[in-house]
Amino acid sequence: MTDSEIEITADLVHDLLQEQHPDLAGLAIREVAGGWGNQMWRLGDDLAVRMPRTEGAPDLLRKECRWLPVLAPRLPLPVPNPVRIGEPSARFPKPWTVMTWVPGEALDYTSISRGDHAADTLAAFLTALHVEAPEDAPISEDRGDHPKKCTDGFDHFFHAVVPDDLADDVRAVWDDAVAAPEWEGPPLWVHGDLHPANVVVSDGTLAGVIDFDAMFAGDPAWDLAAAWVILPAGSASRFFDVYAQADEGTIRRARGLAALKSLFLMLMGQNGDQGLPGGKPTWGPAGRAALDRLLSGGLI
Repeated sequence: MTDSEIEITADLVHDLLQEQHPDLAGLAIREVAGGWGNQMWRLGDDLAVRMPRTEGAPDLLRKECRWLPVLAPRLPLPVPNPVRIGEPSARFPKPWTVMTWVPGEALDYTSISRGDHAADTLAAFLTALHVEAPEDAPISEDRGDHPKKCTDGFDHFFHAVVPDDLADDVRAVWDDAVAAPEWEGPPLWVHGDLHPANVVVSDGTLAGVIDFDAMFAGDPAWDLAAAWVILPAGSASRFFDVYAQADEGTIRRARGLAALKSLFLMLMGQNGDQGLPGGKPTWGPAGRAALDRLLSGGLI
């Protein structure tokens, strides 16, 4: 049986826990919808089991286990933290983890009603995260570059999903980002994949950030795109006022990357049933809303 043929079930998760972490095996197990590289299962009230199901997921899981305990203590929002590591075995030939559960509802299934509070919260979170990374911090193979090096991906998304009436405006945002200066500061810690499915909401505002498997050291503009991709309309200006450490060039790159991320979400909303179970039907509306927010104002 190959890895891809292994069905990840509640019974399998229970058996793995019984073999390797028997003190946790009595907790209730229930599947969590969604996920991409990992299938997730709630474990009791406070934990989650993440089971890799794509080829690259184990390496990303190891990266999270290495670096999240370093980052989490200084972050002002709850984030998943590894509490146990499962080793590859005859039952399941990949590593897996038990993580802390971040309570709340993913933003692609709900909305933010307290925009100012969310802007302040996101700014505080990213201010704490965006510090100089150590020399051995991970770098990214598929993100982190200046927008000018991402033109092929942008063009693919652009031609696939941009409505004709928005094409000129979207292209203008992207061209401005491509013309923006490079990041000249030291590599900073970057989450790398901030979009509505990777933040959770409670009481109308941001309550946690999840899925750090894309984290890398580099240009913070990749996270600052969240000012439009995550926050409600009219919140970007307040976010950048509170964040207070982004120069104009970084904001221009962030706007282009927000366009890129919005188009990707729109495309996944159309084609999210391909490749992994569950699909991503909630991503399309989230991407279109983000694009509308981005195009509705000036530089910020």
